[in-house]
Amino acid sequence: MADQKATNVTWHDHQVTKEQRQKLNGHKGAVLWFTGLSGCGKSTIANAVDTMLHGRGIHTFVLDGDNIRMGLNKNLGFSPEDRTENIRRIGEVSKLFCDGATIVSTAFISPYKADRDIVRALMPKGEFIEIYVNASLETCEARDPKGLYKKARAGQIKGFTGIDAPYEAPEAPELVLDSDKFGVEDLAKQVIAYLEKSGFLSA
Repeated sequence: MADQKATNVTWHDHQVTKEQRQKLNGHKGAVLWFTGLSGCGKSTIANAVDTMLHGRGIHTFVLDGDNIRMGLNKNLGFSPEDRTENIRRIGEVSKLFCDGATIVSTAFISPYKADRDIVRALMPKGEFIEIYVNASLETCEARDPKGLYKKARAGQIKGFTGIDAPYEAPEAPELVLDSDKFGVEDLAKQVIAYLEKSGFLSA
């Protein structure tokens, strides 16, 4: 966890409670934490889920790894330390969305189990839904939508997850999506089915 550097600060409770926000929105908030190798389909699936939820009148938002690194986390690189801080910050932002009764989908490689566990610990039980988008390295390299694997293999990118930096797969995620076997729509429907079964959505 990051050290508290600011002093003389006091936590202020909101007059509008989390429960009141849930009642207004008609549903609870949740964090759908999509994790997996680059090219596994995290962002695509997250946006497909977001579209389906929006169509049902659910308050949603998507936090995408590249987008966040162009704004909130533009001062962070890809060292292990910066990756940890990247995930810590987005975990805190995700919690704010969740407290506001929004279902937020995050699409980050988030390669380290310890970092994902820190985010899980921020949330009340049941509100952090870890979704492992499981695709083989071969599948991800074959897709290579941004040409990153090709650059990593050529030595143009150092510390690339799955090539010369580790990816620690979730040990007990709430949901595993087989991105080798199923298409985007089917995988998104699996997420919706999980939310229905878990009481976040009415079936």
